[in-house]
Amino acid sequence: MKFFSFFLLIFGLTAFAPPVKLTTTKLGSGLSVGVPVGFAPLPDDGIAVKYPSPRKPLAVFSNPSGRVDYSVAVRPTTFESFDYGVLIKIYKSSIQRLYTKVDFLKEDIRTVNGRDFIYFEFVSTVTDARRTGSQLAPIKRYQAVQYAIQGTQLYVFTFVAPAEEQAQWQPTAQAVMNAVVMK
Repeated sequence: MKFFSFFLLIFGLTAFAPPVKLTTTKLGSGLSVGVPVGFAPLPDDGIAVKYPSPRKPLAVFSNPSGRVDYSVAVRPTTFESFDYGVLIKIYKSSIQRLYTKVDFLKEDIRTVNGRDFIYFEFVSTVTDARRTGSQLAPIKRYQAVQYAIQGTQLYVFTFVAPAEEQAQWQPTAQAVMNAVVMK
């Protein structure tokens, strides 16, 4: 009975949470995403500093503090969408290799707006592995990542926030991932 009462309380508190407000943004022919209201696109030099890579993301949007990002990247691939069952295992393994520790919250293949996506939601931790006397505090991040293949291109949608702000940003991350439209 206590559990049921607790469940009703939590449901009651979350059922009336304000909906996440998104602005539809077209990123190319047949691709539009929902960007949280208040987020702004990073200019090319900001992307280069925050995401140093030979292949810059297609777009990066950041909240006013710069602590939370939503990015869209496109990469060539030889895989096809019918390979998702194998790819989910490969991508999970890749994510685990990138970080010191990964706590997966969700992982599945799901359909959003008529398109199948590989979806991961997790909290990542990176710790300082140097053997010097000055150990840095671990960096923990909440992340939602979604992959889709269209033709010969792999689209990667990533939402990243500080782990201590997960409760605040998780509904936004899920709304953003559910707003992707690929034609």
